[in-house]
Amino acid sequence: MIFAAIDIGSNAIRLLIEESKVVSKNDFYFKKISLTRIPLRLGKDVFSKGYVTEKTKSKLIDAFKAFKLLMKINEVDFYRACATSAMREAENRHDICESILHNTGIDLEVISGKEEAKMIFSNFHLSSIDLEKNYIFIDVGGGSTELSLIQNNVKTSSKSFNIGSVRYLSGNEAEKVKIQMKSWLNDNYSKNEEISAIGTGGSINKLYNLSKHNFDQPMTYKSLNEIIKYISSFSYEDRIRVLKLKPDRADVIVPSGEIYKMVMSSTGANQIIVPKVGLSDGIIYNLFLQKEL
Repeated sequence: MIFAAIDIGSNAIRLLIEESKVVSKNDFYFKKISLTRIPLRLGKDVFSKGYVTEKTKSKLIDAFKAFKLLMKINEVDFYRACATSAMREAENRHDICESILHNTGIDLEVISGKEEAKMIFSNFHLSSIDLEKNYIFIDVGGGSTELSLIQNNVKTSSKSFNIGSVRYLSGNEAEKVKIQMKSWLNDNYSKNEEISAIGTGGSINKLYNLSKHNFDQPMTYKSLNEIIKYISSFSYEDRIRVLKLKPDRADVIVPSGEIYKMVMSSTGANQIIVPKVGLSDGIIYNLFLQKEL
């Protein structure tokens, strides 16, 4: 079967299309057909104005029309469209969802931070992570950061915080939320126990790639700090020209990296695993469980 996931984030929107390959009930995998990413920054509107502007709304509807055509061309059997932090806070979110449904027939769901974290976490078993160990899961998006503590293969606590790469740039209460995150971590985790970090999100994937780690090897806190310092030494223009970063990644990669660093420092995690999975992968995996297994 062919599945698709539409992920409406605060920094960009994405359409992931994958085909499931089932060998047996316990042996299956996904083959990526295409990934389309559009740098439509909803968070720029919402975190400064409180709503999505008409201009951005028009672009969003056009993008959904394009996504619908791509799904038709690729003969998608099942899909789900989900929106996260920026749309959760947009005053006109209901109007936007109704307009998208009216113009494209696609039902856009605005999901909670808790559900977002749950879907991302659900497909970790597809990567080489030993879930019998202790982990702090960190997903930094454009508008929110989802934290989950996993101890002996059990999620013991989780929380969504209103801090992300785009929101960080706007300067809206970023330092206040960082204090709240540190307090929550201190209340829910003892540094006496060894812990590693698991990082998801576009920025940590790019930081990992730029640090030139061996495939599937964790990145140390030291390496993360060094690559952030290295990128910080470049101007915005040179991050695009020399480091080949996309324009909408070049300005958010450093503030995103600082969030990962802060969480690792607060828990004593000295390495971060980057499985390169995200919300889109979680959407498809959960659709697969519902439809095919």
